[in-house]
Amino acid sequence: MNVARSLRFVTTAIVMASALSTALPAQYAQGVVKIVAEPSRLTLKAGETVPLKVTALDKDGKEVADAMVRVGGPRGAVQYADGKLTALKAGSFTVVASAFLGRGIEAITLDIPVIVSWPALATIELTGEAARLYTGTMLAHTAKGSHADGSPRVGLTVTWRTSDASVATVDRFGNVTALKPGAVSISAEAEGVSAQKRYTVVASPVARIEATIKETSVSTGDVVHLAAAAKRANGETVSDAKIDWSYLYTPDDTTVAPGGPAIIDRAPDGMPIFAANAPGRFTLVAQSGTALSRTVIDVKPRDVRRKITVTGRGTINTTATSDLWPWTGKDGRDYCIVGTWGGDGYAIIFDITDLNNIVKTDSVKVDARTINDVTISPDGRYGVITREGASNRVNGVVILDLATPAHPKIASTFDKELTGGVHNAFATNDYLFAISGGEKYVIIDVKDIYAPKYVSEYKHPGARIHDLWVRDGIAYSAQGGAGTVIVDVGNGKWGGTIQKPKLINVFPINSGHEIYPYVQKSTGKTYLFIGDEEMNRAGRVWEGTNYFASLGQSGGIAQTSGGYVHIVDATDPMNMKKVGRYHLEDYGAHDIIVEDDILYQAYYDGGVRVVDVSGELLGNLANQNREIAVFKSFDPKGLTSNASFVMNAMPWKGRVLFTDFNSGLWAAKLEPKPAVTP
Repeated sequence: MNVARSLRFVTTAIVMASALSTALPAQYAQGVVKIVAEPSRLTLKAGETVPLKVTALDKDGKEVADAMVRVGGPRGAVQYADGKLTALKAGSFTVVASAFLGRGIEAITLDIPVIVSWPALATIELTGEAARLYTGTMLAHTAKGSHADGSPRVGLTVTWRTSDASVATVDRFGNVTALKPGAVSISAEAEGVSAQKRYTVVASPVARIEATIKETSVSTGDVVHLAAAAKRANGETVSDAKIDWSYLYTPDDTTVAPGGPAIIDRAPDGMPIFAANAPGRFTLVAQSGTALSRTVIDVKPRDVRRKITVTGRGTINTTATSDLWPWTGKDGRDYCIVGTWGGDGYAIIFDITDLNNIVKTDSVKVDARTINDVTISPDGRYGVITREGASNRVNGVVILDLATPAHPKIASTFDKELTGGVHNAFATNDYLFAISGGEKYVIIDVKDIYAPKYVSEYKHPGARIHDLWVRDGIAYSAQGGAGTVIVDVGNGKWGGTIQKPKLINVFPINSGHEIYPYVQKSTGKTYLFIGDEEMNRAGRVWEGTNYFASLGQSGGIAQTSGGYVHIVDATDPMNMKKVGRYHLEDYGAHDIIVEDDILYQAYYDGGVRVVDVSGELLGNLANQNREIAVFKSFDPKGLTSNASFVMNAMPWKGRVLFTDFNSGLWAAKLEPKPAVTP
């Protein structure tokens, strides 16, 4: 059974705006009293890479060679890897180095000023929408700048001009509106560099618009494909005429203060699509020049709500809880392994055959400070415990023999290329994918769990990997500084094998934490659910609490979080598009799993959230009445009392299993939706 991932925490100084996806150090930085950087400040140009040496010192000014120091800066502005800093865009930034000294102790940090300027602009490329500029139509234009080395100029601001404002005008965004027939040139200029595009405007031949929208009644969140054809007076199609879409809205009786209630976007194939967030009547308007067509559709409220009821507990309240993974053992009974965070390396085994009566059967202790991730092979043959903070600082993974599932025993340990601490792992029947210190993932042959073997690895340049999921021989990983990295690890279509992984594509997205690839049966689409993790809410209206000082200790204050889930259509991995999100402003997203068109979301202090993700997706699911159920695991006897902080959530045999950082394992069920009474 596939489930989502484990605890990911980042230091406060880095998480506010990180170029790296960074976890807590594998061990505390013992003896460190100061951090120094050489140079202490940097001035460079965008695209340039320079050495940056960061050193931790003890009270005598001597280097603490084995101290774990994290270095990060504003995401999208700089990248730090392998002792080098790369500038990505111009501006004044601060890179932060931090050494975590232990729970309840303030981290030592160092601010490193970085000034980045742009190289000289070399060229501007001007492009417009692929349509004829007929009178009465407007075409959007973009201007992209490049430097002499071909690198792009990010955030280029240009001045737009028209050669004849009586023929066509252009606004400051590059939108060109044709007014009368004639010749006209549109130009974009910046820093003494310019580009032009010439048009011959002709009278619009469009006499009418024929819209073909199949739907007449839908629910909120349903995607409607918009189709229309521009016609001449004689009925011939004007194939090069641009058709613009808009809508008018009339709320139904249940809507209060409507505003911005729908979305018009384009699908990955370029065709326009529509989705409503609010119920009511929508008039969809297709227009080309003075010709237009109107189609009215009725949007009903989506009602998928169901009651969620707790059925069982595997209470853990003497230490913090991290990940879970259930499986059916060789003896036919069901079990669940649960990790602990800062719990001296204990993983706990529960018998969950009766989800109304969860029973602890055993525990496994390994040499570690924290077990962030636990996982079980699909065939239930072996289990894996990831380690951070081993006493000898050689971390790696611990492989469990599950022949007697109620009482697992350690089969072997594996640490080749894994000494930096393993935060996450993904198990298949024959191979284990283990993330090494945020740098790369290592592929291990586990056909013989008593003699695991190194097979290969994949390291993406300039990125920090945090989470990984493998489906159909393709590895999808969330990597800060890069985005979503997709690699052929045996699928073969892109030339990769388990021995020689091959990059398929990278989807740049400002998120590098959790990921889950989901193939939707009804549409055939592959959606990537990509989760943020922001353990600092600085700059928001509600900045949250300072959780870090008491993290993982008994008592303390409730933790807070930020970030959300991005939804990307990756059906064609060479042509991916972000289509939606699941976003609640006051909480932060963590682990994700989707099964049978239902998203099971661990939303930290927002609780466990069960969300309908059926059909084609567009927009913010939280605004479309797609939430099925929400449960916040308050426990007065928790490690921090009455502080819900859900780490992992997943379906299991008709129930919902989830772990809470402060109170352990929970089991719940979704009650049947009550019948509608006339």
